[in-house]
Amino acid sequence: MDTKSELSTQDELRDLLKRCPAGTYEAALAFREEKDVSKIEIIVLGIIDRHLEPEQREILAKSDDSLRMYEDLGMDSLTMLEIVMLIEQTLMVSIDNEELRDLRTLGDVKVYLDAKAKGEEPPKRSKSFRIEEIASLMPHKEPFLFLESAKIDGSEATATYKISGNEYFLEGHFKENPVFPASIMIEALGQLCVFFLLKGEDASIISKVDPNTIFFTSCDGVKCRRICKPGDKLTMKVQVSRIRHPLACFTGEINVEGERTAHAEEIKLAFDYFPIIDAQEDVNEKKSTSAKSFRNGGGSMSNGSNGNTSESESPERFVKFNQNS
Repeated sequence: MDTKSELSTQDELRDLLKRCPAGTYEAALAFREEKDVSKIEIIVLGIIDRHLEPEQREILAKSDDSLRMYEDLGMDSLTMLEIVMLIEQTLMVSIDNEELRDLRTLGDVKVYLDAKAKGEEPPKRSKSFRIEEIASLMPHKEPFLFLESAKIDGSEATATYKISGNEYFLEGHFKENPVFPASIMIEALGQLCVFFLLKGEDASIISKVDPNTIFFTSCDGVKCRRICKPGDKLTMKVQVSRIRHPLACFTGEINVEGERTAHAEEIKLAFDYFPIIDAQEDVNEKKSTSAKSFRNGGGSMSNGSNGNTSESESPERFVKFNQNS
């Protein structure tokens, strides 16, 4: 690179990072010129700082790698995207949106970018989901959704739910002594099983599951060991036992502050996949219909038919999982 071109690159980089704190530009220049990956942390912190409000900067300055980007910094997805775009331009790397979604902590971001800069495969992470993502996927809706955050790791899913005390059923369960129903705890475990079927990557799930086809069939070996009241945080875990369409079996448990609260030896759900339309079959059907119409003396169908094949009969439905508990 000649001197003129080098100066142009430096000016471009300086303009790109002009609102970042002191030291960010120098670190970025060292990374560009020397491929010094030790500068990545300075660059990332500088770019994040540039997008924060003063009170958020204080939190960042006092934090470590466990800092959560969304929960602790109060960062929204649009701001996160702006940060990522600037990091991509500065480090000259490409960040996949699906991989980005799983970067929850400051440490996650650093490790991921370090691997990217070195041309290595980023480490595999468990997939985490916030309440907005969960609510958009689940057939259950407020006020009957008991998952506030969820994480999927292999054949296991975990989730949390904090009992607020504002749940409508606590008005009568019990008056002047609100107790979270044991049946609702098992419902919450069932909802986590539903979420796994929708977002898990188990090899036995061979296609996209239709959320409107997932129903509870049975629950065995249930034990509840602790009364739960407002303020308690339920930490839930379900593990796949076996999945063979149209049935899925899980074990599940709930803990509160490390104390085992509820357990189910088997939660069984029925499910079905979204229908797969055979495009070639559909094309052949249309060709056949058009040919018959042409032989009957018309270039187009005159009987009002649209040529579509009839819909297949929907599968047998089961009783929906505690929907009216």
